[in-house]
Amino acid sequence: MLSPQRVCLLPFVHVTNIQYTLFCPCVLLRVKMNVRRHLREKNTIPKIFAESVHRYGDKTALIFEGTGESWTFRQLDEYSNKVANLLLERGFKEGDVVALFMENRCQYVGLWLGMAKIGIEAALINFNLRLEALVHCVTISNAKAVFFGSELTDAVSEVHSSMGKAVQMFCSGEWDPKQVPQGTECLEALLADAPSHLPSQPQRCFTDRLFYIYTSGTTGMPKAAIVVHSRYYRMAALVYYGFRMTSDDVLYDCLPLYHSAGNIVGVGQCLIHGMTVVIRKKFSASRFWDDCIKYNCTVRYIGEICRYLLNQPVQKKEQQHRIRMALGNGLRQSIWEEFMNRFSIPQIAEFYGATECNCSLGNFDNKVGACGFNSQILPFIYPIRLVRVDEETMELIRGPDGVCIPCKPGEPGQLVGRIIQNDPLRRFDGYVNQSATDKKIAHSVFKKGDSAYLSGDVLIMDKYGHMYFKDRTGDTYRWKGENVSTTEVEGTLSKLLHMKDVVVYGVEVPGAEGKAGMAAIADPSHSTDLEKFVKDMEKALPPYARPVFLRILPEVNKTGTFKFQKTELRRDGFDPSTVSDRLYFLDSSRGRYVQLDEELYRSMLSGKHKL
Repeated sequence: MLSPQRVCLLPFVHVTNIQYTLFCPCVLLRVKMNVRRHLREKNTIPKIFAESVHRYGDKTALIFEGTGESWTFRQLDEYSNKVANLLLERGFKEGDVVALFMENRCQYVGLWLGMAKIGIEAALINFNLRLEALVHCVTISNAKAVFFGSELTDAVSEVHSSMGKAVQMFCSGEWDPKQVPQGTECLEALLADAPSHLPSQPQRCFTDRLFYIYTSGTTGMPKAAIVVHSRYYRMAALVYYGFRMTSDDVLYDCLPLYHSAGNIVGVGQCLIHGMTVVIRKKFSASRFWDDCIKYNCTVRYIGEICRYLLNQPVQKKEQQHRIRMALGNGLRQSIWEEFMNRFSIPQIAEFYGATECNCSLGNFDNKVGACGFNSQILPFIYPIRLVRVDEETMELIRGPDGVCIPCKPGEPGQLVGRIIQNDPLRRFDGYVNQSATDKKIAHSVFKKGDSAYLSGDVLIMDKYGHMYFKDRTGDTYRWKGENVSTTEVEGTLSKLLHMKDVVVYGVEVPGAEGKAGMAAIADPSHSTDLEKFVKDMEKALPPYARPVFLRILPEVNKTGTFKFQKTELRRDGFDPSTVSDRLYFLDSSRGRYVQLDEELYRSMLSGKHKL
């Protein structure tokens, strides 16, 4: 069990704009110098982790809250060595891909780390995916094997025949041989017999591929974003140095490890900087403070988590923690100060970024509501920019010279980052699918002939350089901490409804984080069996992707190229007094859709009826 370690409780010192303007470039310079050293020495994340093992040895590296199991740095190292040796024994080689499909646990980290030691690339698959989306993620990565948790046996069994006989299956956890796909092998038994020494490692370098993280996009199915070793390091290091962390901090990680937030920003502090990380299977508002007190944790959060904690009854224990910093993204400005004051947390460490982006931001000076900062005095230090766009079409607005027009303070614009491919801090590695990569790149953005990454997000900057998130653009919306692809959900629902036209979009609900999913279904005869629809939907979609609201209408408007027109539907929302079509609400407590009338609508707006 983790020995008591007091998290740093020094109060956060607010700095002046000039000091802050200098601090940010210093953080960038420090990370850049470290990256150059790792490039020169041809280091990788496993090699950097080896330095942590040498330095911290018997210190606790990981704790899995679900079982109380704890691993030291040396135990994590030996486990990952066993994984590497097992894969080599089975004939896997550098450049092969193995899919990882399991819920949070210490083994998750050891498995992908072991793969990385011998140049095998892990495909980190969202454990909520089912059926077609799951098969898609395995096949586009060209995975030769799947390591899956026994808790996901049913999901794997449903699609095993679609993956191909060549894909090897390994199951972790307690399982019944009769229930798993034929030929599945027990991972624990195989690892028990595997050697624990470090095997011979291939000559990998800092810009080689480490693993793939899937991100929802506007093209339908999840896209496999390429994460190279230098990107993993850069994301973790910018957070570590920017928010003044130390190896004595204890980080509470209740986010899924298939996400960059949970795996890189979270677990990366363990592997690279020697921090103890507490892994939780999933977030629990009622257990949150108990866990933080028990393990002396630094908070790990996303915006919704803060809201859920505020909705809990006031308790003595919420003041008995040793938390000095809440780290993450998505905290709304409306509850920012309330969260800090109620729980006596001196610093909100808010950041902005995406797995694949080259324009990450950090709010290092505790500015309320800001998701990051970029110096207006030294803008060349970090070449990112807000550029003008048509907010209806999201097309870039260009000047007479063909170059994008930068936004003035207070003017909303799309965040872009200049691409410099030979600079690990500025490069864009894109996705496995080249066409998906091309869609995220624009040319002649900062100057004629250059290239830049398109974030797809609209932000606003104040006169000092603080950035504030405004909206997520394109055919995605964020709900329950997940990005939801409307195209993907539309395709799934249309199949369930015998190819009816279905339009999916996000709608704002007062008091709720993100946007709730709403589906407009073309069904002039009202023949849809909603009870059957819910049961079918539960099998095909993860909870966060299931529409909260339904709108049954005669037909949906389409363009000449048969694309759905969503602008008016979004504008209409779910107000029964203005929408003449029949509306329904997914009542999760009853597991079915109920008709949405004006009384229920008013109850939602007042906060009496929770989503």
